[in-house]
Amino acid sequence: MTSAGRTSNRRGLQSREELLDVASRVMAERGYAATSLAVVGREAGFPKSAVTYHFHSKGGLLSEVMARGAYRFFAAMKHAHREGPPSGTPAQRIDWFLQRTGEVFTANPEFLRLHLLLLMSSEAHDAEVDAQIKTVRDDGRAYMNEMITIAFTPSAGASRAREIADALEYFAIACFDGSFVAVQADSSRPISELMTHASTAIGALGEAMAH
Repeated sequence: MTSAGRTSNRRGLQSREELLDVASRVMAERGYAATSLAVVGREAGFPKSAVTYHFHSKGGLLSEVMARGAYRFFAAMKHAHREGPPSGTPAQRIDWFLQRTGEVFTANPEFLRLHLLLLMSSEAHDAEVDAQIKTVRDDGRAYMNEMITIAFTPSAGASRAREIADALEYFAIACFDGSFVAVQADSSRPISELMTHASTAIGALGEAMAH
């Protein structure tokens, strides 16, 4: 490949990333319906044709936004949890996980905000977008299951810990989603406080199931 070709490719990738950055922000602020390809292009300083060139359709753009957001979020989660929780009660270990999860979302709230907006929206999405939303949800639930399993394994054993995680993963996701929405509505209540309450509840429920 010539030097000019490599430069063109780099510019193309940079333009794509800039468009995804803008689309993620605008969709999270305005919702899917109010975010057209023309709006994304204008906000990013590109013509609509550039957006269409990279993503072909509004559904394609949204799918890419969700896929990139999910990849970045789960990568950040794994980095934040890389050392594993310290010793302690299951509630304390769950709190260690959830506090760091809350910090990841607080630093980059657009992804979860957009995800929740889409879940609650009555707008019609194409099959590609619906599949991406489901994948994000399934991956999030699986990750929550893993955190609960790790938290309860020292006291309940691996097999029982998995049963507890299977029973509580949905409740734990609901606690986290609700906490995130509450903080968006009233930023005076830190998410760390809500994560501690959620951890206490999950720990108490799991301990009751373990006995």
